[in-house]
Amino acid sequence: MTPSLISEAFGKPFAGNFELPPLGYGFDALEPFIDAQTMQIHHVKHHQAYITKLNEAVKSETQLAGKSLENLIGSINTLPEKVQMAVRNHGGGHWNHSFFWKILKPGTQLNGTLKESINRDFGSLENFQAAFEKAANGQFGSGWAWLISNQGKLSITGTPNQDNPLMDLASVKGKPVIGIDVWEHAYYLKYQNRRGEYTKAFWNIVNWEQAEKNYNTL
Repeated sequence: MTPSLISEAFGKPFAGNFELPPLGYGFDALEPFIDAQTMQIHHVKHHQAYITKLNEAVKSETQLAGKSLENLIGSINTLPEKVQMAVRNHGGGHWNHSFFWKILKPGTQLNGTLKESINRDFGSLENFQAAFEKAANGQFGSGWAWLISNQGKLSITGTPNQDNPLMDLASVKGKPVIGIDVWEHAYYLKYQNRRGEYTKAFWNIVNWEQAEKNYNTL
């Protein structure tokens, strides 16, 4: 991502000063697909907890001062050992959720170069959606499914816990275009154990305009 997108997503983007970004919409804006109570708990409690723990972990590491969140998660293997897991888990949690909030918005349409590339690389939107749902539903335990771009070529991958494809330790690397949170806290109040219903409902609230922007940002 470019610095402009980092600042949009994360507010103060430097180690020790990370802040909870606003949703940009009401907690009830995604109903009936994601309920207001889930959104409030997910944003105010879960996401804030990742930020608090990340700031606590890195604030005393003077060599990390001035480093952006993407810089930290992109170089986990080179960080001081005592903060590596905190950056991976809590830094990943902060980045993933900041990305997730921006990819949610009802009523947008898939158009432009992203539509062309999905058709090129998956054959159709329906084929892509089926493959993405399979990855999301098949992610064991907690984690994420991603549509990623590598030099314009699209593919689907999954990551455990709060890992993401920007991390230097990711088995499959790429630039996230779309991501879905399949931790139970993202859907359990409404869908209980029916993850498949949640992942199918997700298509009603994908912010395709933001996805297009993600895809076209070098």
